[in-house]
Amino acid sequence: MITRRRDFLRISGLAIAGTAVPAILTPGNAFGNAKEKKLKIGLIGCGGRGTGAANQALKADPDVVLHAMGDVFEDKLKTSLDNLSKIHGDKVKVKEKRQFLGFDAYQKVLESGVDVVILATPPGFRPQHLAAAVEAEKHIFCEKPVAVDAPGIRKVLEAARKAGEKNLSLVSGFCWRYHTPKRAIFEKVLGGAVGDISTIYNSYNTSALWSHPRQAGWTDMEYQLRNWPYYAWLSGDHIVEQAVHCIDMMNWAMGGKLPVSAMGTGGRQVRTDDVFGHIYDHFAITYEYENGARGFHFSRQQQNCQNSYDVEIFGDKGRAVVDCSRNFHEIQGANQWKFTGEQNDMYQTEHDELFASIRQGKPINDGEYMAHSSMLAIMGRMAAYTGRRITWEEAINSTEVLGTDVQGWKQEPPVVNVAMPGITEFI
Repeated sequence: MITRRRDFLRISGLAIAGTAVPAILTPGNAFGNAKEKKLKIGLIGCGGRGTGAANQALKADPDVVLHAMGDVFEDKLKTSLDNLSKIHGDKVKVKEKRQFLGFDAYQKVLESGVDVVILATPPGFRPQHLAAAVEAEKHIFCEKPVAVDAPGIRKVLEAARKAGEKNLSLVSGFCWRYHTPKRAIFEKVLGGAVGDISTIYNSYNTSALWSHPRQAGWTDMEYQLRNWPYYAWLSGDHIVEQAVHCIDMMNWAMGGKLPVSAMGTGGRQVRTDDVFGHIYDHFAITYEYENGARGFHFSRQQQNCQNSYDVEIFGDKGRAVVDCSRNFHEIQGANQWKFTGEQNDMYQTEHDELFASIRQGKPINDGEYMAHSSMLAIMGRMAAYTGRRITWEEAINSTEVLGTDVQGWKQEPPVVNVAMPGITEFI
């Protein structure tokens, strides 16, 4: 079963996960070399994913506190605060005056005296929040994906550049980059273990998602925000919000080399009811690289179907198999290899390495790859929505803006029709 991180607290209750395998950077080693300072954490986005990330951040360093929290929903904030307080006791010091509600809550968290922020709202808000966090000179854990459209990606790339200039750590929620077995096999792939890569197959075929029935008194804006995965202006569609993980591994295998174009298909075959917003339930995309290599991506969110979550990399010397469902990592061919080492909790390692980098004064900046991987997923969506071959240059320079600057609950959400290939235009 594929467990999504936003389900962390629901599945594990209030139990603290087991000790992770030591990361490359460990807080314990870093402390002796850094100035002693209690680091204050701010949580922006208090749903399941944000709560899970805050739990991991509080475990990553012995001298941190949760200082401020912000969300648009009071129930989300209160539930998160209650759960984190039960787990971490006096490491949670979020006084009522630092419990911020509303669409400007992110700014109030940034102004509350925090040192580190966790950005875990729906991704449609991520570029705005990330840019503000960098401007405020905060260290950042930033959930994936980082945007839902190309203007957002360009804003994120600029924020990442500024974070580098300011010596801020910016750690991405592309969790597989922090998984010990994945690090081991991709190091071998990038070292030539499978030779020159010709083909990368990747899939994220999974079951349907949750949804919340409409309640009396909800405006259209509240309904969509509580069911955000089904609205592309908030989620980017599921190829961007969920399947981007395997697209990121394709990007990793190619050493960050970007494809020249993408072409593909997708649609709504099963999830056709209005309750599912306007997103697709399946995608199939072919990415073409300048040297002729191809990346083949398949993703699906349909109930009662065979699931898969894997990446296979084919080169002239062999094949690398990365099966996320089975936690299986193997290279077949001229350079046989199989991962047999210790496992780690990649979600915990993300935060262990973030806080160690802060303590050591050696910033991590995941900004470029997290933006490019998100853009590759957006590019695939563009190709499927329009039915066109979309070049990288067209995609990254697109002027289409999906999101909106939300000012209040009575504001009408963007009107978005279900995309129709051959009819929907590329912008």
